[in-house]
Amino acid sequence: MTQSYYQKEIFIPRVDEKDNFLGPVERWEAHEKGILHRAFTVAVFYKDQIICQHRKHPVFDDVFDFTASSHPQVTNSTEIQSLEDAVFKTLQREWNMEQSDIKNLTKKGFALYHDKDPKSKFSEHEYCYLYVCETEKEPVVNHEIAYGFSLASVDSLKNKTHDSSNKLSPWVKEFLKKDLL
Repeated sequence: MTQSYYQKEIFIPRVDEKDNFLGPVERWEAHEKGILHRAFTVAVFYKDQIICQHRKHPVFDDVFDFTASSHPQVTNSTEIQSLEDAVFKTLQREWNMEQSDIKNLTKKGFALYHDKDPKSKFSEHEYCYLYVCETEKEPVVNHEIAYGFSLASVDSLKNKTHDSSNKLSPWVKEFLKKDLL
């Protein structure tokens, strides 16, 4: 049996409020202590709608995210995985999408936020970049990572008319508030 992704020790970039790298921090320590760290979210458009993931996660479980959210990893204390490489690896892990399935990957901006998860001892304190892209591959979610998914138009999320609107993750709310889509 393989070790769960959530059980692996992974180091992520601890940053300041201008996204300057301050050193590595173990991901669960960062989330338990509310340490500011670098992150990303990717909104993948399929047939002009965003694939929204129904998160199955130790932090902000049971909320709706854009397609995937994660962190670049730090190796050898100073080598930081590029955000684009982290996006592609996350989409492969969580959606079985290969880099060749992704078109027009674009960085749209960032949100700096801090929010406590009301259901756990963890919080998110992130300098989080938003990427958007497109795919023609029908979504197939990894059920170890998500309960499921839905498709949503940007307007239905902004206007809070989509079924998942009342359960959006704090970072998705920030991106929508900043009008980054």
